[in-house]
This record gives sequence, C-alpha cells and structure tokens, in this order.
Amino acid sequence: MTTKAVMVASDVSRVYLQADMSLSVLSDVNLTIQQGEKIAIVGVSGSGKTTLLNLLGGLDDPTAGDVRICDVSWCTLGASKRAAWRNQHVGFVYQFHHLLGEFSALENVTLPLLIGGCSPVDALRKATELLVRVGLGDRLQHHPAELSGGERQRVAVARALITSPSVVLMDEPTGNLDPNTASAILDLLIELNQSLNISFVLVTHDQAIAKKMDRTLTLENGTLVSVDQNFD
Repeated sequence: MTTKAVMVASDVSRVYLQADMSLSVLSDVNLTIQQGEKIAIVGVSGSGKTTLLNLLGGLDDPTAGDVRICDVSWCTLGASKRAAWRNQHVGFVYQFHHLLGEFSALENVTLPLLIGGCSPVDALRKATELLVRVGLGDRLQHHPAELSGGERQRVAVARALITSPSVVLMDEPTGNLDPNTASAILDLLIELNQSLNISFVLVTHDQAIAKKMDRTLTLENGTLVSVDQNFD
C-alpha cells in the first residue's frame, strides 16, 4: 500500500530570546509523518514536545528549518491563508478540552466546518453524525458544564476530526482523565485513526500509551535522539 508524507519537518530549530540570553528549545529536528500513521512523542517536561507540536501546527515559526504540511510550507503563508490551511489540514486535541462553554456539543463541533465555509445544514449533519459515532448522540445539545470529563474530551476529539484533516496533533489528550476514561478515549482515537486514515501525532508522558502508536520518538533537551518502531 502506497502512502504519502502529510507533514515534513526539516532541520527545525527554535530559539527564544530572553533579555540578554538565548534559549535553544529545539535543535535540528527532522520528522516525516506518513498518511494514517500514529506517532508518539515522549520526553521529560521542558524537552520541547509542546514547542514541536506548535511548530508542526503552524502556531509558531521555527528559528531555522522548515515545516511543510501537504507540500506547503507554513512560512510561505500569511496569517489568513495560514488559518485557512490549518482549518483544512490540522486538528488539535489538548489535555484540557478548550470547548466554548456557551455553545452546545453540537455547536462546538460544527464551528470548524462553518469557519471553513461549509453550509450550516451540511455542517450540522456532519457534526451530528460524528458525535453519534463517538458515542454522544444523546448529548448533542448539552453544554460542556453538563458533560463529564470523558464526554468533553470526546467532543474535543470530534471537533478535531470534523474537517477530515490530514493530521491531528494531540498534547497529553488523556492526561486529565481517570485511567478507565483515558483508556476508553485512547481506544476511540485508535479506532478513528484506523477507519479515517488520518495521521496522529501524540505527545505523552505515558509509555503505555506511546507503545500503542506506530512509532515512538524521544525528545531530549530539544533533540530527537531516538526513533522506535512499536510492534504488537
């Protein structure tokens, strides 16, 4: 089966200036993500994992190097085109769900489609179908405050997937959940990855979660020091 690279980071470095000092967070990182691939990025706090996710998603620019998503470099896109390209190709799931509290589950998931120009009728239909698929068919009109932690994270997963992006970037997506709920969310993510063929890049401190991905990459002091193939 032929696959294609959906995201490529080439010699990526990120240095922050603090007063009279420079802080190197990432140094010469190279990473290729294939369509449908599940990748875990592990490392201690401060190793640069979240910074790398931000660069991959076009939320920040590298000091050196380049990140391309579907053959387009983030650095070539202005703010509006970058936002549109991100809406089309990248989904995000964070440790905390970051749902809009004044909107229902259905409205939260519908919003990325509306931003992308989908008609309200089609957006509502697609969002309803996906929420049913993630087990929230009876929670469509519930607001985040009326949902459990696991249910809120399922809404966040649906929101990330609703535009059928090329890749979903996840920063500790189960880190705020109890073990049983975290396991259920992880199983859901793996099922959706397999059925939708969307690439996942997941930052985690949990080696058990990492082992369920296709590959595990380790960041140490901003440098990618190992790449492990995971086998069942």
